[in-house]
Amino acid sequence: MNSKRLFDCVDHQLHSFPKEDMLCAKENGKWVKYSTKTVAEIANQFSAGLLELGLSGNDFTPESSDKIAIISNNRPEWIFTDLAAQQIGVIIVPIYPTTNPLELEFILNDAAVKYIFVGNSELYAKAKDVCTKVASVKNIYCFDRLDGADHWSEVTKLANENSIQKVKDLKQQIPTNHLATIIYTSGTTGTPKGVMLSHKNIYTNVYFSKESFPFNDAPESKVLSFLPLNHIFEKMVTYIYLFSGISIYYAESLDTIGENLKEVQPDGFTTVPRLLEKVYERIMMKGAELTGIKRSLFYWAVALAEKYDNNISGSVWYNLQLALANKLIFTKWRAALGGRVSFIVTGGAACQVKLLRIFNAAKVPVYEGYGPTENSPVISVNRQEKGGTKFGTVGPPINGIQVKLAEDGEILVSGDCVMVGYYKRPDLTAETVKDGWLYTGDIGVFEDGKYLKITDRKKELFKTSGGKYVAPQPIENKLSESPFIEQVMVVGSERKFVGALIVPSLPTLKEWMREKNIPFTTIEDALHNPKVLELYRELVESFNEFFNHVEQIKKFELLTREWSIDTGEMTPKMSLKRKVIMEKFKDAIERIYA
Repeated sequence: MNSKRLFDCVDHQLHSFPKEDMLCAKENGKWVKYSTKTVAEIANQFSAGLLELGLSGNDFTPESSDKIAIISNNRPEWIFTDLAAQQIGVIIVPIYPTTNPLELEFILNDAAVKYIFVGNSELYAKAKDVCTKVASVKNIYCFDRLDGADHWSEVTKLANENSIQKVKDLKQQIPTNHLATIIYTSGTTGTPKGVMLSHKNIYTNVYFSKESFPFNDAPESKVLSFLPLNHIFEKMVTYIYLFSGISIYYAESLDTIGENLKEVQPDGFTTVPRLLEKVYERIMMKGAELTGIKRSLFYWAVALAEKYDNNISGSVWYNLQLALANKLIFTKWRAALGGRVSFIVTGGAACQVKLLRIFNAAKVPVYEGYGPTENSPVISVNRQEKGGTKFGTVGPPINGIQVKLAEDGEILVSGDCVMVGYYKRPDLTAETVKDGWLYTGDIGVFEDGKYLKITDRKKELFKTSGGKYVAPQPIENKLSESPFIEQVMVVGSERKFVGALIVPSLPTLKEWMREKNIPFTTIEDALHNPKVLELYRELVESFNEFFNHVEQIKKFELLTREWSIDTGEMTPKMSLKRKVIMEKFKDAIERIYA
């Protein structure tokens, strides 16, 4: 494998399979296509414009290279900006559009970002407000055309013959070990960590993921992209598509995915389990609306699919029934996804085995993979070839890397995909990468000698089923500031949203009830009182403002007794024993997600 820079995908596509629809998006209700040639021209002009703004990679070190930030939903301009920065050695800092102002301020200051590129008016206003506290930022450019804001095309207009020639020269000089991006991830303390990923890191992951899955060179294929590009998974997969000649169509929004799938008729897409759950929930709701024989057939087909095992052939009778179910029922499911889907790759969180069985039985192939940002990211993925997939696991490790389990079961990985380190945090880097091995913080086992299965998380940081990281401690600490809350534990690992178990402060609550002329009889009655429940709903909502959307508590359960050392929920240091609490109060947790 000859390592490449990510931006080499454009020249590779130009020479191997130039396309009319390299990148596509809806503009004013119509699909607009950008050819490979057009993307190459835009990227070069954009690079030249950035040079005219005074940006450069300087001596190609993380500290000296200039940084620009992107805060936007997926669209061709995202890729234009990414390519343009890479070609001159400028480092991209991608940021979630939903990032809260305090976190945004920290990231922009920590990376000393000089220019910000945002998607729309809402993000422009947010960035402009935060930038009053960020001295390094010189200007904000917007992808949408807005009154009073500079459009991103103003940068391309700065290009001239000299700067375009300089771009051509610089492209030859960018080393593969130079940083392509710094991606900030939430830490367990709540302070974001900047993961430094070089071209070599990401390209290696592109190369071996493409080889392992496999993604074939397929200039006639197309995909729909909707997972945020600021997440390393979608970014890495984007470069698989670009190096493979696969056209990328960007969904207008998460709300239009269903409609866009039918319009684009893609060959595949990447997703997170939560979106698959939503698709399944929608299908089941429609099934529940059926009557008579149609309803019976629908539930018969789903029951068959729940028994599907890709590695064990069913009986002749089972296979005949499943074939019939596919003809009568599941053909409509496939049509709703565009009718041509040959792969869906899911990652970011554990996918329910039931969903994997049902979708694969319905000839909608879903492959689960795994990997952290620090590994660029893929460590393992289930495969398309025979014997390459086992439901309930994240598949065999990809080619080109080494994976082993520590004595405590922690998953360790070594190879060229492992990050350069955490930006300006050598202390954290030393804790996470030891003797060339990345310590993932995840606990796993190998099933049948080759399929990796994630069994636990070593750290308290958890992911929702939407694939978003949540650090519970900062949320718990904030809620505990309220005099009405004695104890709190945030839940939501592999669930669709964040919830909480709350132990009320009984003296404060009793006093409040007395002031409101609400009689207190028992704690059980008090916690079921509509006015008390409303008090806690408003309280939780007031604290939600301090956190990103994904971290906000959507539902909670009030508990009648305190956790203590004596009853086993607290350690001697008065820390929460999370597993004990989750087991003891599993009924309350299930009510949250009922």
